[in-house]
Amino acid sequence: MRMLQGGGIALIVISAFILAENNPKPEWGQYWMIKPLLVTPLAGAMGGLFYFWMDHLRCQGGWKTIMAYVISFLGYLIGLWLGIVLGLNGTLWN
Repeated sequence: MRMLQGGGIALIVISAFILAENNPKPEWGQYWMIKPLLVTPLAGAMGGLFYFWMDHLRCQGGWKTIMAYVISFLGYLIGLWLGIVLGLNGTLWN
């Protein structure tokens, strides 16, 4: 479930980037948006998997719970950022 949530959030984020591009460059090709729409949600799903793997720390209570939430959130953001960079490499990121 966490992987689906992570991938869904990533799909929404990358869709906002792609839909904001009104005049894509002709050298990108007709189907330039397929790569970001595949790579970024996969990276978001991996971020969701990392969030799931941190569940054992969240259940321990105290400062470990807070630390687990912070590490999980940062891990997801880093994975999402890497997915956006890899997905848009050669098009909007260039």
